[in-house]
Amino acid sequence: MPRLTKTQGAPSFCRAFRQKDGIPQFFSLALLLVFCFFQANSSYAATSDSFNGTRALEYTREFVSIGPRWVGSPGHVKAEDFIKKQFAKDNLEEDTFTMNTAIGPQTMHNFIVRFPGKKDGVIVLGSHYETNYPLRNINFVGANDGGSTTGFLIEMANHLRGRTLDGYSVWLVFFDGEEAFKEWSASDSTYGSRHLAAKWQNDGTLKRIKAFILLDMIGDKDLDIQRDGNSTGWLLDLIQHAAAKDGNQSYFYQQQTEVEDDHLAFVKRGVPTADVIDLDYGYQNAYHHTAQDTMDKISAKSLTIVGSTILETIRLLNLR
Repeated sequence: MPRLTKTQGAPSFCRAFRQKDGIPQFFSLALLLVFCFFQANSSYAATSDSFNGTRALEYTREFVSIGPRWVGSPGHVKAEDFIKKQFAKDNLEEDTFTMNTAIGPQTMHNFIVRFPGKKDGVIVLGSHYETNYPLRNINFVGANDGGSTTGFLIEMANHLRGRTLDGYSVWLVFFDGEEAFKEWSASDSTYGSRHLAAKWQNDGTLKRIKAFILLDMIGDKDLDIQRDGNSTGWLLDLIQHAAAKDGNQSYFYQQQTEVEDDHLAFVKRGVPTADVIDLDYGYQNAYHHTAQDTMDKISAKSLTIVGSTILETIRLLNLR
């Protein structure tokens, strides 16, 4: 949705205003400008809380244009630089660590961006940003799988930046190493989230987290967010309630599944957690982990639906 300008949203009589008899033209024009200014700005205030899925899609497009970005590749370095550039003026932490993987020790990087709130506690929104190492030779760019949620979180930061958050602090986490290096298993996957969950448990951070919401593959044009059996029930219910606010409940929880993803390390440590994921990507999941996971398969509409739902979920969490 385009940003509202000062002429959009103003009543038609404002544009058709004519000088009244006995009122000097100068005052007539002044009244017109003042009235239309406040009308336009009041309309903007009413819509400024909307999530901008179009802009999120453009961030995604720019990020995906980097190309494949598996851990250790030149593209991965460019992906890291892209993320750091977006948050150069924010409270950005680069969490560098080395993990023993199926192909040997690998250095990885999580990125954490903090937006402080007035309430004591944290809401974490997370996603992974790298692409699949076994698919490195097929030009797998992961437009939906890793790309869409990277663009999503960058746009979410635009919504949070420069505001006084009356509720909980909101942290954005870009996980590295979600994908397997050889074959998906509990030990060969989710390296970044397993590292960070353990780190935050050791330093006491986990106790501050009121909700951890993972976002994965949410750009699919045919959006269908499954209800994950490994997530926290009350938090899934809250997200469903939030989706209904804008009439988007039909895009959520028409199917149920159990997902192994970056949220499991937090689930196992007792953090209220939800995986917001669409695992039905293309007919019979035909695009998942293929070279067909490209920008033409994702949409601003889907990103807007999820974004609006997450913003409302944050509002509801702040009321608990």
